[in-house]
Amino acid sequence: MTVRRLGRVDAEPYRAFRLTALREAPSAFTSSHAEESAKPPADTLQRLAEAEDGPGALLGAFSGDGTLLGTAGLRVHRRDQERHKATLYGMAVARAAGGRGIGRALVERVLATAAEDGRLRQVLLTVSKGNEPALRLYTSCGFEVWGREPRAVLVDGQAVAKLHMVRLLD
Repeated sequence: MTVRRLGRVDAEPYRAFRLTALREAPSAFTSSHAEESAKPPADTLQRLAEAEDGPGALLGAFSGDGTLLGTAGLRVHRRDQERHKATLYGMAVARAAGGRGIGRALVERVLATAAEDGRLRQVLLTVSKGNEPALRLYTSCGFEVWGREPRAVLVDGQAVAKLHMVRLLD
């Protein structure tokens, strides 16, 4: 497996991977499959361009044959007084690739990317309540829960709470 930054050239596999993740685990994301699939491919290119140009990154984990197995992003806050924070977003691993350490490799690479920035002091994320595998992964990587947002998203009319987590870098 190889973990690398995604760029504009990865637009098609990234879009397909993301749409699959949104369809298979709708409560894990704030975006819905319907919402994202209605967007033009240019939106995917824009997302990848922003990540490619930095600050931050969008990472992909690839199998030996080049199949995209997982993704995770790091979005750096842009306001001067928040520039010390970044958010881990878009974390997903293909169902067929679960249990192989791909999620851990992506989170560790996101944290390493954040540490390399030099100005970042913390990485934030949200995880859906009830997503125990993700919560265990994030906790084992040093993230701590600092809050709970009830009804953070509504998935098919069902309220899903989100746990807010933080990992201090210093």
